[in-house]
Order: sequence, then structure tokens, then C-alpha cells
Amino acid sequence: MLGSTHGTFTTDFRARVVACGEEPHAAVISMPTASAEGGLDVSGRPLHLPVPDLDRFFQPRSLAVVGASDAEGRPNAGITRRLVAWAEGVGARLHPVHPTRASVFGIPCSASVSELPEQVDLAVLLVADPLPVIEELGEAEVRFAVAFASGFAETGEAGAVAQARLAAAVERAGLRLLGPNTNLNAFEEFRDDLEGPAIALITQSGHQGRPLHALQELGIRLSHWAPTGNEADLETADFIGYFAGRPEVGAIACYVEGLKDGRSFLLAADRAARARVPVVAVKVGRTEAGARTAASHTGKLTGADQVVDAAMRQFGVIRVDGLDELQDTAALLARARPPRADGVAVYSISGGTGAHFADLATAAGLTLPALSDEKQRELHGWIPGYLNVANPIDNGGHPVGDWRGRKIIDAILADPSVGVLVCPITGPFPPMSDRLAQDLVDAAETTDKQICVVWGSPVGTEDAYRRTLLGSSRVATFRTFGNCVTAVRSYLDHHRFAAAYRSPFEAAPRTPSPSYRKAQALMRPGHQLSEHAAKQLLRAYGIRVPREQLVTSAAAAVRAAGPVGYPVVMKASGPHLAHKTELGLVKVGLTSASQVRDAYRELTDIARYESIDLDGVLVCQMVERGVEMMVGVTHDALFGPTVTVGLGGVLVEVLHDAAVRVPPFGEEHVRDMLGELRGRALLEGVRGGSPVDVDALVEVVLRVQRMALELGEDLAELDINPLVVLGRGQGAVALDALAVCR
Repeated sequence: MLGSTHGTFTTDFRARVVACGEEPHAAVISMPTASAEGGLDVSGRPLHLPVPDLDRFFQPRSLAVVGASDAEGRPNAGITRRLVAWAEGVGARLHPVHPTRASVFGIPCSASVSELPEQVDLAVLLVADPLPVIEELGEAEVRFAVAFASGFAETGEAGAVAQARLAAAVERAGLRLLGPNTNLNAFEEFRDDLEGPAIALITQSGHQGRPLHALQELGIRLSHWAPTGNEADLETADFIGYFAGRPEVGAIACYVEGLKDGRSFLLAADRAARARVPVVAVKVGRTEAGARTAASHTGKLTGADQVVDAAMRQFGVIRVDGLDELQDTAALLARARPPRADGVAVYSISGGTGAHFADLATAAGLTLPALSDEKQRELHGWIPGYLNVANPIDNGGHPVGDWRGRKIIDAILADPSVGVLVCPITGPFPPMSDRLAQDLVDAAETTDKQICVVWGSPVGTEDAYRRTLLGSSRVATFRTFGNCVTAVRSYLDHHRFAAAYRSPFEAAPRTPSPSYRKAQALMRPGHQLSEHAAKQLLRAYGIRVPREQLVTSAAAAVRAAGPVGYPVVMKASGPHLAHKTELGLVKVGLTSASQVRDAYRELTDIARYESIDLDGVLVCQMVERGVEMMVGVTHDALFGPTVTVGLGGVLVEVLHDAAVRVPPFGEEHVRDMLGELRGRALLEGVRGGSPVDVDALVEVVLRVQRMALELGEDLAELDINPLVVLGRGQGAVALDALAVCR
């Protein structure tokens, strides 16, 4: 039997909502497939990302170096020399700028930006304070600038003020700025002898991109590197949006310390998802210590990590934990063709090796389908009958050293349930390992399925590894089981996500609903609403609440109990009143007029003793037999309103079993949220219980999302707890609600 106890759940999350009907069980959302190219959502935010044309940033026709020097031993001389070489490599004309030098490295020097011999596409500022130069760049109609100078937001409050002045000057000048606090990584020289799709790299800490830059030594192509620094102007989102439209980019790899603007990041991720360009990211700040370090280094908010994590998954950004995972996952996603099937086959020389990898793969959620009886009989034509070939496939060692090895590989790849073949080679064992590596490389050239090899030798100088495996553009080679599992899972997840992706921004509401106009009249800026007022807010959005009446006398309570229907629940109702149960302000299961009368007097006596202002006492319908859930809205510093759903009642405080999404989102995202809950089995019926009305729960979440979108900043917090989800087809009822207005 369920009363209407209230358990608050405060998070750093937030969300937005998609269109929903005004009545329970109405059609709640439609997701059109046409791409939204412009417009604003109901809260006045853009629905598309304005992508800067960065062609002339990465391939300028002319380049000015302000503060250029050739004085040996000076930092600016080394940077200028590097820029001279880079400009020559990209075919750009370089113009040094220095007030006292006639030439730099033999190139005629201009005294100021205004004296440049031509309009330039890009200016690199080697000056301690770039602010005075920005106005000159604007007057000279320079399109892009790079500021290396530090001492801005990364240093604290005074630096943040200086960075704000710099950003304002950049906007007035009409140019785009990379930095400040950036470096020379944007001017790296990439190998031009590598083919195939490339990785585009975005980092906020330049050194963290070095491992990915070194991927070129393993034969993997890189096309761009954007070291965004403090992001006073150009930010990670700008580069994701730009790279997503580049035909040579097969994957975007990011090292993110802090996001400048959550909405821009989601719009950029949406653009990449629609283009089916995978984005792989390391986002630091999972822990409190990590978040503090990131903020001190970049001067930006990291946001609540659970919100960041949910937002990335929602828009298909693949989040990994380390630079090794970033490079391996990005490399596989950039080069691999779409999978033909989701099944993973594990093939090894050693049964123990195969079993170990299979355990890790299965624990990570990969599917290892059992090969058919017919396929197993075929494999046993080359593999001894006492060995397991169901999957993982153990060949016993010897077959890989002769003609049988290639036949086994081809037979596994021919199975329609197999999309990826993984062969862990724990150590070099010539000649078998050499022959096995060559057979895998040869097979990869003739199949449209992905072959992955884990080369486990700690040495890494073996010919089978350095020449055979790394010399193949079709085989993905890893050094650890863990990185291989992460990359393969991400590869399959990405293509599954991309095939089904529909941009939620396309269905985001553009105009307020009739519910919004009703809700506006109920809002009290700067106040927490009473439970009664909060429930009226829910009613305005078509969310079902119990039958109830607000009364101000014992006699009125008795009169109300009849039409509400015994048994009843009685609760004190007033602004700034939460955790009513702990204060004894909830009475459950009252079955007579005398009990109602006594309960009213007891509730009001407690309120007077505790100096609690009441707007009355609620006489409520008693709702029994259902699953208690909670649905809430809070605001995140980066993403704005977020929507949370989880187990309700006191369980939300004990188990913290909740999932979060950033609006806009659709019905499928709500069902994904429910699937993430550890307690989701309660919704399906446990210990003989019947399944509950999940459709009604989904609809409530979508209506709450609409509320979050339309009320925006005016609704600081909403907590529906418990929301009792009744049996299938019977709906859901919000027994208690807390709402805080800004």
C-alpha cells in the first residue's frame, strides 16, 4: 500500500522536452526526418549550429606573424622559423610584422598590421597582450587570428575578466580567434603519403594530442589539429561542426577539459551524427579532483559529469577514459567499413587466450554468437575434433602454420552472424604467429568484414607486427585486450546508433503550448510552490494527480473526504515545505470522519509548533498497488534544464538509481533511460507482480520535458516523487510534487 511520501532528489542535471499532447495517453512526439536548417526552439535557442568556414584557417593563402623574430635564443624566433616552414608547406605567403625590424629570416617585415602588403587570411600573434592588436586586425579585414599568450581565464578571476575583454574585442573586430593560451599544434605538418579516411584532432591541452599525432607512424592518417586553448572565441563545437563536413575526415578525436557552451556542443554532435562521422572524446572531470584541475587549467566549467556523460551518449559521442583508448578507438572508427553483422568471433591459437578475451568481450556487452552446427563441422575439417569451435574458436596451434590457417579464417568470415573477427596473439611464436598474421592480412583484403588483431608482445619490434600487421590498412591492430574490446564495442555501437539516428532538434517545439499559458499564471518568481500549487502546475501539462481538495478547517476536511473517497491521505501544504513525512505532516490510510478530524488538528498543531506557514491541508485520494518512480527537472551550468527519471520514494535517496537526458529528446530516449535503471525489472513485474504502464510513464517524462523547455529558467527545480505507475493501461499518478521558481 502506497502513501504519498516525498523523497527529494537534487542533482546538477538538466533537460528539455519534445511536443506532447494535453491529455494523458495522447500521442506525445513525432520525429520528422527532414533536417532542421534554422529557427529557434520554444525557449529561444538555436536549432542548428552556425559552422564557421575554416578553410582559410587551415589552408590560408597569406599569413601574418605579428611579433615575428629571428633573434637567436628568443622563443619567438623558434616559433617564427616553424611558421615559415609551415607556410611554405601549405603554399601560403608569410608576412612578418615587427615595429623595429626591416626583415625576419630574409623576408621583408611590415612595421604594423596596417602596413601589410596584402589582405591576409590568418594572423599569428606572438605578443604578450593580443588585445591592442585585435582592433588593427579588424580594420585590415583579417579573417582569423591565433593568440598564444597565457594569463587569461586559466589564472583566475582577473584573467577571466581580461579574457572577456578580449572576446568582446574579437566580436567587434569581426574576426575569429583561436586561443588564447594555445600553441603551435594547429601548424603541425602531417604526412601526405598516407591514404584512406583521416582523423581530425581537437585538444584543449596540446600535449595530450601527441599520442594521436604519432598514429601516423603506424600508418594512420591525420588531417587537422585544432588546439583550442581557452576558447575565448572559437571552441570545440566549431571544429566538430567543421570537421563533420570535411570529406576526408573519417573520425573526430577530442581531448576536452571543459565545454564552453553545452548547447553548441550538442548541436555540433548532432551535425556529426547526421553526417555519420564518429566523434570520440576524452572528457576529463569525472572526479571532483579532476574537475578542479580542469577548471584551473582552462578557466571553464566542467559541468556535472553524469549530465555530460548522458548528453554525449544521447548524441552519439563516444566517451573513452584514456588517450590510449582515444587513439585506438578513433583509428578503428576512421578506417573500418560499416559492419555487416553485430556478432564477434574470437579466433586464437590458445584456448585459454580465446576464453579470456571472450570473457572480457561478453562482459562489455559484445555478442559472441555460437557458430552453426554446419559451420562447426566445416571447421573441424581442419581443426582437431576435441577442440571447441563454437566461438571462441580454438585451433590448437598447428593449423595456423600451414595451408589450413587461411581456410579457417575464410570459413569464419563467411558466417553471416559474424561481423568482426578478433584474433588475440598473446606473444610471438614464429613461424606460426608470422604465418597467422600474414593470413589475417591477406584475408582482410578480400572481405568486407572487420578483422582485429591484438598483438600482445611487449617488445613490438617483430616483423609480423611492424611490417605485416601495421603495413595493412584493413587490419586494426591493438596492443591490449581492453583497448580492442572498447574499440570494437564503440565501432558496433556507433554504426547501430548512426543507422537509427534522427535529430531531436528537428522535433523540438517552436511555439508555446496552451499548457504554458496556464502554467505562467501559477508561477511565483523566487518562491517554492506548495504541494497543492505544484500539482496544479502538473495538471496544466496534463499530468495526472490524485483526487484531492485543499481545506482550511477540520469540518471542511471531513466534507472533502466523502467525494475524495475513503481511505484518504492528509498532508500539510505550504510553500518551502519539503520532507513532510519526517516532520510528521503526512497521515496515511484514514478511514473515518473522526480520524480525518483528528488528523487535521494534529497536522496544524505540528505546523504551528514548527513555525511552518501553511496554505491549508490536502485531503487526497489513497493510491495503492503501483511502482514508485520519480521524475525531475534541474538546471546544469552547461546544458540548462535536464530531465531525470529514477526509482522513487525513499529509494532514490538510498540507491541513486536514476538516468538523465538533456532536452530535446524523443520517446526512444525515454525508453533508453528506463533501460539504464538497475531497478527496471520492477516495471516489468517481479515476484508475481504484473507489469506496469510503461507507456504512461514515458508520456509523463515527455510532458515534464515540455514543461522544462517552455518554462526554461523560470522553473529552477521540479521533483515529482513519488509518481506511482499503475498496472498496464491504468496510467501513472503524481502523488507529490515540489516546484521551485526562479
